[in-house]
Amino acid sequence: MRVLVVEDDPKIGSFVVGGLKQHGFVADLATNGDDALALGTVTAYDAAIVDIMLPGLDGLSLVRRLRAKGSHLPVLFLSARSTVDDRISGLEAGGDDYLTKPFAFSELLARVQALIRRANRTPEATRLTAGDIELDLVKREVRVSGKPVELQPKEFTLLAFLLRHTGRPVTKTMLLEHVWDYSFDPDTNVVDVLVHRLRAKVDPEHTRIETLRGVGYVLRA
Repeated sequence: MRVLVVEDDPKIGSFVVGGLKQHGFVADLATNGDDALALGTVTAYDAAIVDIMLPGLDGLSLVRRLRAKGSHLPVLFLSARSTVDDRISGLEAGGDDYLTKPFAFSELLARVQALIRRANRTPEATRLTAGDIELDLVKREVRVSGKPVELQPKEFTLLAFLLRHTGRPVTKTMLLEHVWDYSFDPDTNVVDVLVHRLRAKVDPEHTRIETLRGVGYVLRA
């Protein structure tokens, strides 16, 4: 899942982006409305978290322009403005939810996940499985044949992405964008290295994670 965070306060922006990444999201940060409009126009995001008071194009105007372009991007306004009129203005501008500062990250995360579920019109799975591999997104636990397996954060995010695409090929570019938030770099081998580490822990017999030469990988059920 990819989220656009639009926040000009460096501490808040860093806090939100860091928290989202710890929970398996890819997060891009824009510090002003004009940059956010450019990103939101060309990049497919699953949700956006938008401050209202921004340099240049303010948050309300940003969302209005996105809506005028036909964007259905789920938007959560995150603002220090806390009156009823402020919340109404945010919703009337095209926002889907409104959270006031200061805030608890757990509530922010829950609201973003709810927006994404509603947009997809499907409940977000909290457990992912393929064969004897089980992953619990809430407890952040992995089991293979019923036995617990300890994974590093990137290994966990990689496995979750593969499980969400079970039976479907995923390219190295897709993995770089969604697991590392990198643009495509033909010279990097970080994907191969992490897949090798993950295989050693969850697929030592190489019967689950298959290499597709010239394409990428596929996780077999």
